[in-house]
Amino acid sequence: MGIILLEGGAEFGGQMADPDRLAIKLAGGPDALISILPTAAAPDNNHRRAGRNGVNWFKHLGATNVSSLPLIDNTSANDPAIVETLTQARLIYLLGGFPRHLAQTLMQSRSWQAILSAYQAGAVIAGSSAGAMVLCKHYYDPAFSCVREGLKLIDGICILPHHNTIGKAWVPRLKKLLPNIVLLGIDEETGVISGVSEGFWQVYGKGKTTMYQDDLNEEFGPGQELRLPLLNF
Repeated sequence: MGIILLEGGAEFGGQMADPDRLAIKLAGGPDALISILPTAAAPDNNHRRAGRNGVNWFKHLGATNVSSLPLIDNTSANDPAIVETLTQARLIYLLGGFPRHLAQTLMQSRSWQAILSAYQAGAVIAGSSAGAMVLCKHYYDPAFSCVREGLKLIDGICILPHHNTIGKAWVPRLKKLLPNIVLLGIDEETGVISGVSEGFWQVYGKGKTTMYQDDLNEEFGPGQELRLPLLNF
């Protein structure tokens, strides 16, 4: 299996360099094939700019083989060329934006199957904000104030991105909607990455990660480890 990187937003700047450099290293180094998915930015026609920002960021960090894929809707999610690229990619990065559009575009698509194949072959699957949210079995859709079915790469947790700005406000509602699920609040410019040791994840970047479980709240700062479940394929 591969590695999963979950980020809280405000990507492509500041101390996001810490988890992203590690992701490049875990993917195989600067020459590893990196695919940026700007899908979640498509509803407001921001995907081209977001994709370029992602490419420029990873090149700034030393990556030499990085591109933004034009995966923006259900048709492109089944495009053979995109599917083939995702199958070969060693780091696949899902950008932030509109979580519902991202989940509905990837769900049951050939591209999502390619991402799962890459993950099973050892690739790093990364998501920031909406990109992190939809990787879970359930995610919160703030536009409709409801919980929706995610892509199920991760089980047992629900991601609250931008935790230090807006995500923390979702906690009371989500505790009622998902009473048996661990809520994981991730600050901006902060990431948690799997694989540091079996069953544990480690925090990188600027801020903190807050785990809400039952009536307990526990904070983890940069360098600290926390135990989270993974859904195995």
